[in-house]
Amino acid sequence: MSMRVLVIEDDREAAAYMCRGLSESGYVADQASDGEEGYAMASNGGYDVLVVDRMLPKMDGLSVVERLRGEGEKTPILFLSALGDVDDRVKGLKAGGDDYLVKPYAFAELLARLEALVRRQAPDQVEVNLKVGDLEMDVLARRVTRAGNDILLQPREFRLLEYLMRHAGQTVTRTMLLENVWDYHFDPQTNVIDVHISRLRAKIDKGFEPPLLHTVRGAGYCLRAAP
Repeated sequence: MSMRVLVIEDDREAAAYMCRGLSESGYVADQASDGEEGYAMASNGGYDVLVVDRMLPKMDGLSVVERLRGEGEKTPILFLSALGDVDDRVKGLKAGGDDYLVKPYAFAELLARLEALVRRQAPDQVEVNLKVGDLEMDVLARRVTRAGNDILLQPREFRLLEYLMRHAGQTVTRTMLLENVWDYHFDPQTNVIDVHISRLRAKIDKGFEPPLLHTVRGAGYCLRAAP
């Protein structure tokens, strides 16, 4: 069954681009072009996830979300905004948003975040045995093997690999890693990601073929079995 997304965005061109991309990715996407219309459509329910722009005519995005949450609406909500300061993100999350993506954004990142929100909503369906090529992870036993060989990981390396495996085949951005693996909602201006990726690559790829952990130049990283 296709997942239903409501996009509340007043820039019609941007909304059309997003809805087209979502449809091509297997979602059923509806669009509202102002806050009042979006609130009314969201209130009627039936959506798996909402994408809400911060600045909207008639009712701004924060007000839409606060009102929905005040009425007990539990649908996951992703804020999309050109307002990217930490204060703006905090306001969005405090209003009831589950995630916050700053414009301009990469569509692959939007898709990955929406999928993560929908998965989080249904924790009973979260995979606990992950597999990419001959790399396997048992999340509950905290065990990782490649080609049957045990791979010992530090807690942060385990968390990093789990995130990459849950997004196998997708480009994972540095922002996604900072927010989901390190719980940073700002850029700490350190090379913490590079260091951990390098360590992880040495453990899961060194001595094995083919390499699984790839750098996507200018975008981030991708864990995939196919070349």
